[in-house]
Amino acid sequence: MMPAVLTIAGSDPSGGAGLQADLKTFHRLGVYGQSAVTLITAQNTRGVTAVHLLPPELVVQQIDAVLSDIGAAAIKTGALGSPELIRVVTERLRGSGIPLVVDPVLISKHGHPLAGPESAAALHDLLTLATVIMPNRHEVGLLSGRPVDTAEQAHDAALSLIERGVAAVLLKGSGEGADDLLLTRDGETVLPGLTIVTRHLHGTGCTYAAALTAHLARGLTLPMAARHAKAFIAHAIVTAPGLGSPTGYGPVNHWA
Repeated sequence: MMPAVLTIAGSDPSGGAGLQADLKTFHRLGVYGQSAVTLITAQNTRGVTAVHLLPPELVVQQIDAVLSDIGAAAIKTGALGSPELIRVVTERLRGSGIPLVVDPVLISKHGHPLAGPESAAALHDLLTLATVIMPNRHEVGLLSGRPVDTAEQAHDAALSLIERGVAAVLLKGSGEGADDLLLTRDGETVLPGLTIVTRHLHGTGCTYAAALTAHLARGLTLPMAARHAKAFIAHAIVTAPGLGSPTGYGPVNHWA
């Protein structure tokens, strides 16, 4: 039977990020994708022009509809939009026993804020429910409350989250290059990568996390799922379809 998965995330009408990117990635990797929409955006490869948050009770009703019927072998959270929504999603998933991948979606890879500091504080309980969280270097600093200006500081910030109850951290951009680092209570695994100079990076975080979620649903161990997801996102960037404005950030190839 095909594994089913659930993404709890925002909508990107341009299809490069958010739940649209997640569903494409799930399909490509052989799992049945379902979605609970948290917020609706107006955005494209040049940026976001509007955001509308859905009522928390409607988000929970969507989650209930999925989990009470088809169910999910793994769940991914993306943009949750508000501290209130973070809290209700946390309570709904508490005790579910379903592998959970949390993409914090707090600060872009370029350092631009995507959510307020209240959301970072509200995320703590959700992080401790996760099988793995996937912050970038800016986000790991915000979540840990530590300054992160160097690779060593990012590593120490990720370790501090492990000490505070997070099961595993996949630190995106752990060094000066494209390497990532998976930290767990049992040790560390380097996920090597090649630096790719391109503007086709829209939705990379969403796609990466969705790929990891799909591989966990298919029964891979976390280290193996992380390796496969890293390889998938690298290939998706290299083979990007070249869509979007030349001044924007085009989408990656979700069929890589």
